[in-house]
Amino acid sequence: MTPEEIGSVLAASFDSATIQMLAPGSWQVETQDFRLLVLLSEDQSWLRVLLPMISAEAVQPIFGQLLEANFDDTQEVRYALHQGVVWGVFQHSREGLGQSDFSAAIARLIFLHHQGLSGLFNQLIESRIRQVIYAAKQQGQSLEATLQNLDRLYEEGVMGEMESGAESREQVLAAWRYQLERLWSEVET
Repeated sequence: MTPEEIGSVLAASFDSATIQMLAPGSWQVETQDFRLLVLLSEDQSWLRVLLPMISAEAVQPIFGQLLEANFDDTQEVRYALHQGVVWGVFQHSREGLGQSDFSAAIARLIFLHHQGLSGLFNQLIESRIRQVIYAAKQQGQSLEATLQNLDRLYEEGVMGEMESGAESREQVLAAWRYQLERLWSEVET
């Protein structure tokens, strides 16, 4: 794939007003939703497409899930960490890269950006809820006793903020009830 072909794919994929050639072998696509960088290596043998996702600090709790997503879910792109930012990254030999694969990689990066990381955060939350269930079952507690304990912990301000109000507390406890009821039978001790 030549630099001219790279420019052609970008022009076919995005509004020309959003595409900027930063220097020979480097392009930026800036839209309202994202900023995509396309960079050739100094010797122009490798192509890298980058899309910033989120600050590394924000995803500290789910780094394990990010690595698992790289293995299972991200297909031809990967999550990577650089300068305190989690990026969506596609790297490929320029010579062996076809236009359709390049277009597919860009589409996949944009899909991951729009999808966000909420699914990975949800996996973390579910694993923590499973830990609560496991601990409760180890102590011989029933589902109702576990819910009563959570209610008491919220009432005492150990979990959640006391100033959040009764309605907010009820919503949180309803979410806990839903998740505990959904997962209770799945957790073995």
